[in-house]
This record gives sequence, C-alpha cells and structure tokens, in this order.
Amino acid sequence: MAFDSSKFIDRFVVEAREHCAKITDGLLALDSSPGDAETVNALFRSAHTIKGSARMLKVLGISELAHGLEDVLDAARSNRIAFTRELSALLFQGVDGLVAMLDRVSAGEQPAAPEELRAQLAQAAGAAQPQAAVQAAPAPEPPACPEQPAAAETPADAGGEEHKAEPVAGRAPRQEYLRVHAGKLDDLIKLMSEIISEHGRFRKDVRRLKDIAVATERQLATAAKRLDAGSDQGPDQGGTAAGGRKRTADAGARQQPSLRQALRNVTDAVLLQEHLIGELQETSLKLRMLPLSTLFAPLRRTVRDLAQEFGKDIDFVVQGEETELDRKITERIGDSLMHMIRNALDHGLESPEERRAAGKPPRGNITLSAFYDGGCVTISLSDDGRGLSADKIREKALARRLFSAETLARMSRAEINNLIFLPGFSTSPVITDLSGRGVGMDVVRRNIVEELKGTIIIETREGQGSSFFLRLPLNLAVFPLFLVSANGQTSALPATSIVEMLATPRGEIIEILDKRAIRLREQIVPVEDLAAILKLPGEGAASAGDALVVIVRDGQEKLGLLVDEILGREEMVVKPLPAHMKTLRLVTGGTIGSGNSIINVLNVPELIKQAHGLSEAGRRTAGKDEERGATILVVDDSGNTREIERSILEAYGYTVETAEDGQEALDKTRDTLFDLVITDVEMPRMDGFSLTEALRADPRYRTVPVIIVTSREKDEDKKRGILAGADAYIVKRAFDQSNLLDTVKSLIG
Repeated sequence: MAFDSSKFIDRFVVEAREHCAKITDGLLALDSSPGDAETVNALFRSAHTIKGSARMLKVLGISELAHGLEDVLDAARSNRIAFTRELSALLFQGVDGLVAMLDRVSAGEQPAAPEELRAQLAQAAGAAQPQAAVQAAPAPEPPACPEQPAAAETPADAGGEEHKAEPVAGRAPRQEYLRVHAGKLDDLIKLMSEIISEHGRFRKDVRRLKDIAVATERQLATAAKRLDAGSDQGPDQGGTAAGGRKRTADAGARQQPSLRQALRNVTDAVLLQEHLIGELQETSLKLRMLPLSTLFAPLRRTVRDLAQEFGKDIDFVVQGEETELDRKITERIGDSLMHMIRNALDHGLESPEERRAAGKPPRGNITLSAFYDGGCVTISLSDDGRGLSADKIREKALARRLFSAETLARMSRAEINNLIFLPGFSTSPVITDLSGRGVGMDVVRRNIVEELKGTIIIETREGQGSSFFLRLPLNLAVFPLFLVSANGQTSALPATSIVEMLATPRGEIIEILDKRAIRLREQIVPVEDLAAILKLPGEGAASAGDALVVIVRDGQEKLGLLVDEILGREEMVVKPLPAHMKTLRLVTGGTIGSGNSIINVLNVPELIKQAHGLSEAGRRTAGKDEERGATILVVDDSGNTREIERSILEAYGYTVETAEDGQEALDKTRDTLFDLVITDVEMPRMDGFSLTEALRADPRYRTVPVIIVTSREKDEDKKRGILAGADAYIVKRAFDQSNLLDTVKSLIG
C-alpha cells in the first residue's frame, strides 16, 4: 500500500523537538566543559536522528539543516575543529532554525533550510560544497509498510533513538504509549476531584449515623430498664399499656444486632472505598505529573542569552529536576520564574567589576532547585548578588507615599521585604524600556499565593545575595485545607500557609505596643481573633481556658489566628470566586462542606495585612493631600511634546505644570515642591542632565523622582542619566501612553 507520511508528521515533530531540546542542553553543558566527548557524541546522534527521520518523511529542508549540524558535530567529535564559543553560538542558531522550521511543518508547510545558515555550517565543518553533500546521499525508497523498516536502515534513520541492533527474538517487550488529548485528562481528574470531595462528605454522614445508632441504643437500654423496674411493681400498677411498651422495647432491642451489623458493613464499605479512592486519586494525579525538567531545561538557554544581554558572567546551576509537579502548575509558574530570574540577573547580580571591588569572584551564581517539602513542592531561586536593601525599599515606599516615615520605621524586616510585592514597586536605581517597571513581583505574588494557594518566603543578606522559596501544592485537583471555626462560622485555610497549630493559656498572651502577641520559642508572634478580622457577628471566644492559635505566614511574616475550634484537615476542591465577588480580598475561593454548605477559603496575606492595620484600603499617604492628584512638572523645549505629556497625565488625575527648558524648570522648583519631574535632555540654557544634577543638590528634591524622556538611546547616555540621579530613562522611540503612565505610577502611585 502507498506510504502516507502525513500520518507520521505530528509524531516526527514531537520527537524532533525533543532532540532539539537535547542538543540545546548539551550545548549549554559544553559551555562549561568543551572537551566532553560523550556530550558531543550525544549531540551528533540527535542531529543524525532528526536528519534520518526528516529524510524518510521527505521533509527535506529540515533534513538538510540537520545534516549541516551533523557535519559540524562530526568534525568536532573527531577533533578536526575546536569547540569554541563562536562554534557554540553557530550551533545554537542551527537549533533555533530547526525549531522555527518544525513550527512551520506543524502548520502544514514545507519550509526550505536557510541558505546563509547552511553555508555557515558547511564552512565551519570544512565542507566545500554543502549542496552536493546533501545530494550525494539520496533518500531511500520508503518501505511498503511503515511498521517494518528496511533491513539496511538503522533505528536512528527510522526516526527513533539510536541503539544497538539485536535479534527480534531477544528484544525486550516494547512499552506501548497512547496519546491522549490533555483536555480529556483534565476532565478525568476534575471528576476524580469531585468524587474525593463527595466521599469526604459521605464519610462524615456515616460517622453521624453511627453516633445516632449509639445514642438510640442507649435510649432503648434506658427505656428497657425503666420498664423492667415498672413491671416489678405488679400488674395492677403497670397495666396493659406498660406491657405494650415493653414489647416495643424488646422488639427494638432485637433489631440492635442487625443495626450494628449493617453499620459495620457500611463502615467496612467506606474504608474499602477510601482505599480505592485513594488509589484512584494517586493514579489519576500521576497521569498529569511531570518532572520539573520540562520547565527547568528551557530556562538554561534563556538564562544564558539574558546573561549575555545584561553583560553578566554567571554559572546557572539547576538541581532537583526530577521532582514532579502537576502539569497545570508548571504551566502557570513559568512566567513567574522568568520574572524572578530576570530580576536576579538585572538587579541582584553585580557586574564583574562591582563583584571584584566587593571581593567576590567575577562570575556570579544563580541556583534553581526543587525538592519535596511536607506534602508540597518547594522551588528555590538563589543568587550571590547584592541582596535586598531594607533602606532602599523604605526610601522607595516613602517616595511613592505608600506609608508614612513613622509606619515604615515600625515595620519589621519581614514586612519591609514583602513591600516588593506591591503593584508597581521596584528598587531598581533606574527604570528603562527593558526593566525596572515593577510589573513583575506583584504578578508573581498573585500567581503563586492567590491563584495556586502557595507561599513565597524571602531570605536575604545585604551584599551576599537573596533566596526566594516558592512552596506549592503538588496538584490543582484537590487542595489540602484546614477547617476552623470562629463565632460559629466555618472557614478554610490553605495548608501551605500554616506553620503550626497550638493551644496556649490565655494568660500568656501579652500586650506589645497596643497589640497582642505570644512568645513562640525565640520569636514574638502577633495574634488576632479571626472573627474580628472577618468582622463576624456574635460573641468572641471564651476568656477562660486555653486559646487555640493557628500560626499562618506570608513570606517571613507570621500571625497567630485565635479560633474557637480546629475542625480538621481535608483535601477539597476549591472553586474560584465568581466575577462579581472578585473584590473580596479576604477570600480566594470557596468549597462545599457537609450539608452542601459553602466554606470560604481565606486569603492569608490579606488576613495579615488586615491584622496589622496595613490593608490597602487603610494605607495613608505621607503628607499628601488625598483630595488632589500629584503635581508633576513637565520640561521640554517642544511645545507639542509638552502638550502631549500634559494631556496624558491630566486625563489620569495628575496636576501638571510645564517649563520650556531646564533653567525655567529650576526656577519653578524654587517656589514649588513638585511630586515628580519629567524632563527632556536636549534643551537651551540648561539640558536635562544638568537639571537633574541641580535638583539632586537641593535637599528638598533629593528623593523626588525624575524621569528623563529623550531620543538619546546609547548606553553611555543612559549611564549618564543614572549618574545624574534620574529614576527612569525612557527612549522616545519606545514612548507610548501606557509606557509613561506605568512609569509614573511605579514612582509615585
């Protein structure tokens, strides 16, 4: 029968992409150990496999490009050419070319290999005529049946991994795989989650039934004793009615063994169901569990490219790639990890010159690791850079008027560190078109904590580096929750946010600075009634006896929640809030309890904010009139530019004044304290750099943000702007309305 290659294209694309990933990983490994012959051999085999598979399916463009890669790698493994950084960069271009062509093949195209890239590969391999090399080995005629490759064809040419040939009779049985659409798998796991939740409610109903049966048996026994006592007084005192009650009681007593047996049968069935459902849960979730290597591996190449972009020399170490996590979670944390890695490269790690001056090796280090952690998975990202500066965070918060100086002075180091998660917050010394807008860490916080019910912990030492720990549930099908009761209302707390639970004498709750706290080993932990935070009606917990305290945390901040009762731990399906309830900051979702009651899943970070009196609604600006917008001075010698910027800013509630050049602007600042200054560079009388330096020399304007908007985009101009004291540098070529507004909001809110 005719060979229909279209049936195998999808499988070829998947396998070819896997080999491209292997080549990328191998090239990254060769950056640090260029003499590793086995790695070069593995790369050669992957390129050879792609070439053979593409040739068999007549995807000639990919076959030609893969052949070029194969020739270069063959020359490298036979030591005919040296493996240099330039050669590595060329091979990376080849892999990128293959990936781009595979995307086009998936879309039904037949792309040709880029001629220039093929020529570069041929030149690197030392081949004189790359086209002739391809034509010298014509594609073999495809076999009549794709399941039976020709005897002379190697397994690699057939599109599979290259391995030693062996007789068919001695070959181990092949594992069979079935490709299943991800949506069908998600539906299965969703159904499994609902079964688990329903079984939990059924288990509670059985427990209540057992309690009712025990109480009924006791009542029947008590009634029987009373009737026996009455019958001893003789027939005249008991009568016929007493005899009837006695017969009824005896009949009930005779039914007790049957009731007990029925309950035992139901209980045994529940236990067996629990065992089977547990196995169902474990098996179903394994279907969607993937090793974190699927997320970490592509980051190696990205980090390498970013390091070159930022001019940093780094070692990127990856550990714990075999740790498995729900595919749904790995899909949703990729962007967060990239935000954090970019921050580490851009703001965390110093330049080689700065590191030498600080007594550090010029090559920085970023470590990404994963490990299992008490029924969760923790992903750690660490660097040996500058660390977070508490003073810079306070200055930025004060400049943006988020808190008063007095409030900032009272904050703990953990509270100060957590300010980096506020929307638009950035400690970057200057904002450019590439970084520093502060649009990353608030997204990370919302993604990890609010959506995935995880936690983020920061550990930092100024001058020595920072570590971010993302603690995540193993899956999104069912969440581990602790149910607690306060003023008669049941609420749920994510297990990932709970540190510990304890009972403590109420007399040991102390008062510190008008707030209650407990001593927990070497720490002072503030405590607050959960009912008071949630504003629940009713009486608070009893003042006598021990207090039940649930210690929760957000990052390094801890809070003790006083509750009436801890009802237990359950694995439950959490439903997101409907659109009209998204503004409820204290609640992140809901779940179904016994009797179909709705249980709120609480937002721990917001609980801590409310308890500290620092909720977003309660923030107060420092010395700023809340009835008017911030006052901004726009400086530019172009009247058209001044009016464009004025109209944009006034449309969003800011008060704007303008100046035609730096000297006029400086004169205006002597009479008025503006909240922010936006200036051009090229202007008569005084340019923007000189204006910025003059403002920084004025004590009143030492912390007032300055934005430079200019057509100058050379690195030396940006550096001069930084040295002059600018907080942001926007190139007019990249200027747009949202660009300017995002920068302004980032600096003054």
